[in-house]
Amino acid sequence: MIVMTGVAAFQRALDDIVARTNAATRQAVTTGGHVLEAETKRLLSNSGTAGAQGRDASGRFVRVARPSSPPGSPPMLQTGTLRRSIKVVGPDSTGPTGWTISVGPTVIYGRIQELGGDTGRGGTTHLPARPFLKPALDNVIANGTLAACYATAWRTAF
Repeated sequence: MIVMTGVAAFQRALDDIVARTNAATRQAVTTGGHVLEAETKRLLSNSGTAGAQGRDASGRFVRVARPSSPPGSPPMLQTGTLRRSIKVVGPDSTGPTGWTISVGPTVIYGRIQELGGDTGRGGTTHLPARPFLKPALDNVIANGTLAACYATAWRTAF
């Protein structure tokens, strides 16, 4: 006959580890999302050469167009609307121990800036891709900032 004692205490200890790991992962995902948001906004801060603006002789507001960024590089800052629209949504639970977060623009033209595509009525104009989210994600992965979010959260949990 085998008698096991302390099984209930062991189960509670395991449940506590799972709960702390889940909370730490949620925190890491949240922190990582805000790190990605900051890096995306940094990439969208290049204004190039400023365009002139003011009033013309009739008193109407005028702005000289600023140059476009080269295809393949993040869009240059024009009005700041795209940069201001970068938001973090979540975290949202994807199961007992999973979390997801969304980082991206809320303005309608954010997608076409990132991916490129046909614009205008009937797709008469092609806008080349000027990605800003993918390069931002690549940067926070390459420089170790994203991994540090998880390491810090999990170290704190244990």
